[in-house]
Amino acid sequence: MFKKLVGIEPLDLIPSAELKLQEFAQEVVLFRDIPKDDQQIIERISNADAVLLSYTSTLDKKILEKCPNIIYIGMCCSLYSPETANVDIHYANERGIKVTGIRDYGDEGVVEYVVSELVRCLHGFGTDKNGQPEKPWDGVPREITGLKVGIVGLGTSGGMIADALKFFGAEISYFARSEKQAAKAKGYTFQDLDTLLSENEVILCCLNKNTVLLHESEFKSLGDHKILFNTGLSPAWDMKPFEKWLEAENRCYCDTLGALGDKELLKHPNVRCMEVSVGRTRQAYIRLSEKVLANLSEYNG
Repeated sequence: MFKKLVGIEPLDLIPSAELKLQEFAQEVVLFRDIPKDDQQIIERISNADAVLLSYTSTLDKKILEKCPNIIYIGMCCSLYSPETANVDIHYANERGIKVTGIRDYGDEGVVEYVVSELVRCLHGFGTDKNGQPEKPWDGVPREITGLKVGIVGLGTSGGMIADALKFFGAEISYFARSEKQAAKAKGYTFQDLDTLLSENEVILCCLNKNTVLLHESEFKSLGDHKILFNTGLSPAWDMKPFEKWLEAENRCYCDTLGALGDKELLKHPNVRCMEVSVGRTRQAYIRLSEKVLANLSEYNG
């Protein structure tokens, strides 16, 4: 059992999970707002030996150096690799601090978002940014049936999106580090990135945070009259060629400003950004809570 466990910011745990935290520490302190700076993070951690945080704050080496009692850090958010984490995991490992994170708790909401926005785009449902009736993407309403879709990054989220769009009749291609036999068995076509971009009308980037694969040459391969989704936590592109690509007859969909990368682009007529994390649903909070508690139980087991 920990002596003191501190949640330095809102963790999005369900109430029953917050109560369950009492079983893991003699003292539990949960802060309900995001810390304003590093000093406030240090003050909140104080003498705690266990820390929980979400994705809105960062625990870097400078902070960890000033918090010598920490032995456990629980990330209540996605952890894919040390390089993309908001905790300096390499330094934590040097200090003997155990860092845990979770994965695959909000993918269902992302799949629903992609299907919903794609249907609205193809059919012309809703209104545009001027409040006028939206026009169908091709001028005439279309189904997903027969749509050529290319997915960049066929991990858990990308794979679920591929399966959903295949159900509606889309033709699925993908780019990944290597060909996946499970995807091949489903009839998905493995392509190099340039071929994928040029041959598919819809491109979905399902990449880890801070992974940039679309540069100037890739946007040239992508061409015009294309639909681009980014479901990651950060832009999958270099900003200048992306902005140039937007000026043509193209459209980009992102759920959050973080995925879009520039607040000024919210005004762009070819950008659709809801500024809402579509993966953070009621069900996702339950899955998140269960996985955070499971990590704590395993560490204390």
